[in-house]
Amino acid sequence: MPRLALIQSLIEKNHYHNYLEIGVSIGTVFFRVRSKNKIAVDPEFGFNKFKVLTRAIRLNNPSNLSANYFEKTSDAFFAENAAGTIKGKLDICLVDGMHEYSYALKDIQNALNYLSDNGVIIIHDCNPQKAENACSFNEWKARGFTGEWNGDVWKSIVYLRSLRKDIDVFVADTDYGLGIVTKKNAVNNSILPFKSFEEIDSLPFSELDKNRAAWLNLKPASYLNEYFGLDLKFS
Repeated sequence: MPRLALIQSLIEKNHYHNYLEIGVSIGTVFFRVRSKNKIAVDPEFGFNKFKVLTRAIRLNNPSNLSANYFEKTSDAFFAENAAGTIKGKLDICLVDGMHEYSYALKDIQNALNYLSDNGVIIIHDCNPQKAENACSFNEWKARGFTGEWNGDVWKSIVYLRSLRKDIDVFVADTDYGLGIVTKKNAVNNSILPFKSFEEIDSLPFSELDKNRAAWLNLKPASYLNEYFGLDLKFS
């Protein structure tokens, strides 16, 4: 699971303490992350307190017991709990909630408000390979939740690369596309021509397919090692 390996490597290399995960579901990533302060946010957890305990024991990861769990929308978390829960600044955040443009972008922008100067936001599902993978939630629901669903999270990358000059943004070509957002080397990073949320929202998948490398600032998975000074192995 490349995103888990990346998260844990960054925590260990940079001595990060504050980890936030938006879209925890059954805890596949969250329960395995080892960090001093962990925050889980999801409107409906796929686990109970007993599973938290068993995962702490089986994975030998006591941070699951001291973690903060918020079973609510990410909007509600940021409005009601973030300021009092995030200790200092946010070091690393995984955005893996509702895979739709407006939701993902709002989560990223909210996380950026708390991100440390050396922090990292990782966004899952940024590089859908087929139109059927990039459909809306309602379309995915209509086909019985079958097949991979990445949604149109990719549009949040296009937005950031068009309208945010204060951050560095690229997508690593691994794990359905890992979007990376940092404040590193953020010098005039706005290079795409789009001017508004609405303009980007109207872009069809076919246009992404024709402009994938340029729009996403798509990099090979190995670039993560170069960018962060890591030694991750990719198959």
